[in-house]
Amino acid sequence: MPELDLNLLRVFDALLQDGSVTAASERLNLSIPATSRALGRLRRAMNDPILVRAGRGMAPTPFALRTAPRVRSLLDEAAALISADREGGIADLKRTFTIRINDGLAATLATAAVEATAAVAPGVILRFVGEGNESIEALRDGSVDLDIGPSDVVAPDIRTAVLYRERMVGIVRADSPLGSGRRPTLAQLCRHPHVSASRRGRARGPLDDALEAAGLQRHIAAVVPTTAVAALLVSSSPYVGLVPQRLAEQYGRTLGIRWFPIPADLPEIDVRLLWHARLDADPAQRWLRETIIAALEPSD
Repeated sequence: MPELDLNLLRVFDALLQDGSVTAASERLNLSIPATSRALGRLRRAMNDPILVRAGRGMAPTPFALRTAPRVRSLLDEAAALISADREGGIADLKRTFTIRINDGLAATLATAAVEATAAVAPGVILRFVGEGNESIEALRDGSVDLDIGPSDVVAPDIRTAVLYRERMVGIVRADSPLGSGRRPTLAQLCRHPHVSASRRGRARGPLDDALEAAGLQRHIAAVVPTTAVAALLVSSSPYVGLVPQRLAEQYGRTLGIRWFPIPADLPEIDVRLLWHARLDADPAQRWLRETIIAALEPSD
C-alpha cells in the first residue's frame, strides 16, 4: 500500500480546495500529469476515489469531505513546526485561522481581534464562522481552530480560558418611555412586549424564572436566533430585549437604542475561548490565543 507523506497531503488539500486537477496543479506549481499521478497515489493509499466526475466538474467524495479538515490541521501543524524557530516567524506568518462564534459576540469581538492580529501579523486571516452546532468534534478534527462563546464543555483534550464575564441588560428604542431616567421595575417590564433571543427558538429564559418568582409574566412577541437580531428588531419596534452589555454599550447609540440593568438576579455569563490540546504548543496558535485574550480584556 502506498504511504502518505506531506507532499501527498498537500496535493489532497489543494484538490479539495479547488475541485480540479488543473487548478490544484497551478496552486502547487506542479505539472498536470504530476498532480494526476499524485491523485492516483492518494486514491490507492486512502482506498477512496477522493474526487469523482460530476457533470463538467469534479466533486469530492463523502470520505474526502470528512478527511479534509484533519489534513488541513496536519499541514498547519507541520508548517508551524518548520517555522517555529525562524526569526520574525509571527510577523511573516501566512495562515488562516477559523474561529467559531455567534454573531452577537462577533459584533463586539471581531473588530478587536482582527485589529490586534493584523497589527503584528498582516498575513494572518481570521475566518469567523457561525455556530451551527456546539460539537467539540470541530475542534478535534481541525475544521475549527478556536471556539468563542459561553460553554460548559468538560473534556480532557479540550483547553479553555475565560475571556471575560458578561451580564445581560435590557434594551429599548431610544424614544421609549420605559426606563427613562430610572431603572424600570419588573412590573413595568411586563407592560411591554418582549423579543427573546434563542438559537434553539426558546421563548423562556432566566428572566422568566425571576418574573415567575415575583408572580409576574411577560409577553413574548417574537423569538429570534441571536442577540444581534434582537437588537436590530428593538431599534425599530416598541419591544423590550435582553442582550449582552458589551453589545448594548458598543452599538446602542448607532442603533438608536437605550440600555438599562435588569432588576433581577440574572446569572452572569462566562465567555470562553476553547481549543484542542494538540495545539497547546503550536507557536502560531499560542500567539493568536494570547493576542485575542489581551485584546478582549475588559477596559475597566
